[in-house]
Amino acid sequence: MKIIITAATTGEWMPTFLDINVLYTQESSRMKVIFHQCGVGMLATAVSLMRLITDEKPDLIIQAGIAGTLNNKIPLATTLVVKEETIADLGVEEEGKWKDIFDLKLEKTNYHPFEKKKLPNQWLKKYNLLNLPEVNAITVNEISTNKKRIEQFKKKYNPAIESMEGAALHFVCREMNVPFIQIRSISNYVGERDKTKWKLKASIENLNKTLLLMIDKLYKLK
Repeated sequence: MKIIITAATTGEWMPTFLDINVLYTQESSRMKVIFHQCGVGMLATAVSLMRLITDEKPDLIIQAGIAGTLNNKIPLATTLVVKEETIADLGVEEEGKWKDIFDLKLEKTNYHPFEKKKLPNQWLKKYNLLNLPEVNAITVNEISTNKKRIEQFKKKYNPAIESMEGAALHFVCREMNVPFIQIRSISNYVGERDKTKWKLKASIENLNKTLLLMIDKLYKLK
């Protein structure tokens, strides 16, 4: 089984890279793990993942990263998996309302890879081996700081978390029919820019503990 662990930055998976058993990173008949930096944002992620899938033909892609949460009831440093993704900032604001590409009739609600305007993970049941809490997410190109826009996103999409790469993973992998799972650890509450209130270190630690457990579970599958 060939597994890709990808993240926007190397720092998000580096503890796993340093700790992982060398067996997993070498060619074997059982499993190989490849680490990949996709870059920040949907555009860089989509292009690099397409190249990666073409070159490596992976059996599973794990996107690992930190994220902000729009739900103040979720404790910081909690690790989650994403069930459905939405591209939240592709559209226009008119008369105080946010209209996305589906509202504007620029895209059909069920035109592949979308399902009811969203990008669900149809492989989640198979690969959520640790039974992590499953949440819905939005992906944006600009980190949300505007209180009005944040409230618009909450009302329209009811997301638990926000990232800058998640929807690209879901879009590309659904298009290419490659199994995937998106694992996120919560570093901050969306809109809070005082980084002394973030739990960046703890979220990365928890994220990588989860990755190591996930790899071990995958290794034992066969």
